[in-house]
Amino acid sequence: MKLEDLKESYDELQLLYGAKELDSIYNGGCTNNPNICFVFMNPTGKNPSSSKTWKGIKSPWIGTKNIWDLFYALDLLEEEIYKEIKRRKGSEWTEEFASFVYKDVKKHKYFITNLGKCTQVDARPLPNSVYKEYLNLLLKEIEIVNPKVIVLFGNQVSSIVLERNISVSLCRKKEFLKTIKDKEYKFYSVFYPVGNGRFNIDKSIEDIKWIMEKELN
Repeated sequence: MKLEDLKESYDELQLLYGAKELDSIYNGGCTNNPNICFVFMNPTGKNPSSSKTWKGIKSPWIGTKNIWDLFYALDLLEEEIYKEIKRRKGSEWTEEFASFVYKDVKKHKYFITNLGKCTQVDARPLPNSVYKEYLNLLLKEIEIVNPKVIVLFGNQVSSIVLERNISVSLCRKKEFLKTIKDKEYKFYSVFYPVGNGRFNIDKSIEDIKWIMEKELN
C-alpha cells in the first residue's frame, strides 16, 4: 500500500466531517523512513491548499507562520526559507513555494501529518468520535512511512492515538510503545505549540530537542 491509496478514504471522510467546499489536507515531507513523524490535530481553511482550485501539494501548515517557528528552532528548516515564510502572507503562498518548503522538510527527514484530515473553515474543536474515525488510517500512514519516532501534539491527539488518557504535562519526555502491524514504534506526547497552545511552544521545543538527542543520536 502507498500513501496515495489512502486519499480516497480521507476524501470520503471530508464529506462527512469537514467543510464540503474544502478539500482534505493530507501530509508531506519525507515519506521513506523519516527520523520523525509529527502528528497534529486537523487542518483549517486558512491553508490555501484546501481550496478546490489549488493544484499543488495539499500538506499541513501551508500558508501559516507560527508552526514554522518550531521547526526552525529545532534546526529542521533552512534560515532563508524560514525568513521567506515569515515575510509572506498566507495568500502569497503559491503552489511552487509550498513545494519548495516541503522539499526542505523532506531534506531534513521529517514527515508532517494530522490525525484528522477533515478541513474545517476555522479552528473549531472536534469531538473524539471524529478523530477516532481517522485512527486506523493514521496507523496505516505510520506503517507505510516507517518513522524512527512519532511525536504527538496535545492531549486529545495523544489520548486517541495511544488509546489511553494522556495529560502532556504529566508525561513529558515519557516514551510510549505501540505495535503497528507487528512492529513496535516509539511515541512521545508534547504540548500543542500553536493557537491556544502558543504559550507552550518553548516547552514543545525543549521536549522535542530532548527526544531528538535521545532517539536520533
